[in-house]
Amino acid sequence: MREQNILVVKDLSLELDSNSILHELSFELKAGEVLGMIGPNGCGKSTLAYSLMGLKGYEPDSGKITLKGEDITDLRPDQRARRGLTLAWQEPARFEGISVRSFLSLGRKSRGREVTEEELEWALEEVAIVPDKYLDRMVDKTLSGGERKRIELASILLMEPEVVILDEPDSGVDVVALNNIGDVISRFRENDTGVILITHSEDMLELTDRAALVCQGRLFKEGDAREISGYFRDECLPCEDEDINRHREVS
Repeated sequence: MREQNILVVKDLSLELDSNSILHELSFELKAGEVLGMIGPNGCGKSTLAYSLMGLKGYEPDSGKITLKGEDITDLRPDQRARRGLTLAWQEPARFEGISVRSFLSLGRKSRGREVTEEELEWALEEVAIVPDKYLDRMVDKTLSGGERKRIELASILLMEPEVVILDEPDSGVDVVALNNIGDVISRFRENDTGVILITHSEDMLELTDRAALVCQGRLFKEGDAREISGYFRDECLPCEDEDINRHREVS
């Protein structure tokens, strides 16, 4: 892990439907570092992911996002992707009528690079998928959620991103996919890819270098993953604060 910051987020704020969802949220991420963001459902974690990617409707009202020293706050999602920022969705998209081979190739081309057959096979093998059995299959409902999650991770490996946002990567996956997530995160570390791991799982938090607790769209507490995990379990989950519960309902 290199020492310089690859991603800097400063005072990010966002309102949706007149509800304040993100509140002057700030953090930094180093190359090769895995930053866990944990919090209950509805605390703003996925909204943060969408805002970082600049998805339509989630453009921040104020604040600044800097990737490798470049201000990307006003860039489109495709422009951010070309600069090395990518998002692995909580629920991977299904592309009816597109093969696994084409799907993986598109991911590589998003960074302006061609992909070889050897690279396609390597990426699938990294996520425990047999290339000969899957490259010509369609990415559609015939694949299980775990298979689609693993194929998406293979696509991201081929992109060689600078920063990847993993939004609830363990959501709805099988045991094999869970094991692969840890392996892929290790590969990202080796490649100096910064990782933002968004989760509400204490098990997932163990894969991180440090962690932050998200509460009502703010980074409430940062530190060692075990410390944050314990605080989340003992203090957050039993929380009965009416304002917090109301925020969960609208976000």
